[in-house]
Amino acid sequence: MAYDFDLYVIGAGSGGVRAARFAAGFGAKVAVAESRYLGGTCVNVGCVPKKLLVYGAHYAEDFEQASGFGWSLGEASFDWATMIANKDREINRLNGIYRNLLVNSGVTLHEGHARLTGPNEVEINGQRFTAKNILIATGGWPQIPEIPGHEHAIGSNEAFFLKELPKRVLVVGGGYIAVEFAGIFHGLGAQTSLLYRGDLFLRGFDGAVRKHLQEELTKRGLDLQFNADIARIDKQADGSLKATLKDGRVLEADCVFYATGRRPMLDNLGLEHTGVKLDKRGFVEVDELYQTAEPSILAIGDVIGRVQLTPVALAEGMAVARRLFKPEQYRSVDYAMIPTAVFSLPNIGTVGLSEEQARADGHNVQIFESRFRPMKLTLTECQERTLMKLVVDADTDKVLGCHMVGPDAGEIVQGLAIALKAGATKQHFDETIGVHPTAAEEFVTMRTPVAD
Repeated sequence: MAYDFDLYVIGAGSGGVRAARFAAGFGAKVAVAESRYLGGTCVNVGCVPKKLLVYGAHYAEDFEQASGFGWSLGEASFDWATMIANKDREINRLNGIYRNLLVNSGVTLHEGHARLTGPNEVEINGQRFTAKNILIATGGWPQIPEIPGHEHAIGSNEAFFLKELPKRVLVVGGGYIAVEFAGIFHGLGAQTSLLYRGDLFLRGFDGAVRKHLQEELTKRGLDLQFNADIARIDKQADGSLKATLKDGRVLEADCVFYATGRRPMLDNLGLEHTGVKLDKRGFVEVDELYQTAEPSILAIGDVIGRVQLTPVALAEGMAVARRLFKPEQYRSVDYAMIPTAVFSLPNIGTVGLSEEQARADGHNVQIFESRFRPMKLTLTECQERTLMKLVVDADTDKVLGCHMVGPDAGEIVQGLAIALKAGATKQHFDETIGVHPTAAEEFVTMRTPVAD
């Protein structure tokens, strides 16, 4: 059968665009459908604008610390509207870049909502197209629990388009998005509380990292409330919000922000016309080649619920394009040693196993740890401390995990991720000469293991 396209991609986020561009580069006839914005969550309402807001929030500290270096500043003031307008301009620029990347690589761009009408057929804007392969790359969507008054709360999508900075904010959640936005709102001057229903946020991260960040955020005056959850939200006559907690306490706020999870974006996708199956969590079920139960349909990225990170979606998109159209270059995606950053204030950078994971996996573990005040702060009143930690297998000397809480943690851990991917041992770290004076050199100067 002759098809209109060799590959039809639904979703122009990071993974979908990567798969489409490279498939077209390999000589395939490719189309991409997008109903919202080019670049997906990351570019529009995720990593990119969020990090711009994190930069903005950090200036308050920079101004405060500048006097220690002899700078005299007038009274600083912040304008939310200016930052958001500048952020919007940058995102619009990136949208244009994504458009050019697609079009210049020979991909046909369909703007509208695409839905499946069969294993090899897609309908969009009243037209139907056939494709030998269809790739679902529709990503995820913030989920707000349906408690009474949930319509008064916002998620991460809306946070980027608030008309003004709320004076009082309740951030609900214990994952990295909640922690990052709590830092943003607090850093920009809002009275901020972070509510999490568990004992301590960032479940799955190394225990020392979680505890250290808790201490640093508390030092900064961020109100952390654990074992706390909202039962209902009521809007007051003056427009403010009253949040009643499950323990009976009442908190007042101008904004309630939920970051309590994301669901796969499968709305009106037409999966019922195919043999595609979902797993028990509601994500699209795929095998190791990203094929669904319907052989002609594949899926990648957040919609499959594996590792929900932009670089992972990019790697998955590349793997699909190569396997279908350039099999001699095919390499499977290795999900081990994926480095991660949390752009909290201070930042977290981590790669490899946490201490808890290493012990659970049966490793005979040695821990090397350092806590210190960064050099930049020695001329200031700021008492922030940096944490660096290595998790080592005592039997093989192999470094199993690197963890950091402190300025530029993500930048530092990226390089360490290469070392861990290459199988570096603690001896390799010890024999590496440090770059002095930097914080990063601490990773190669830790000599004495922490007492068990």
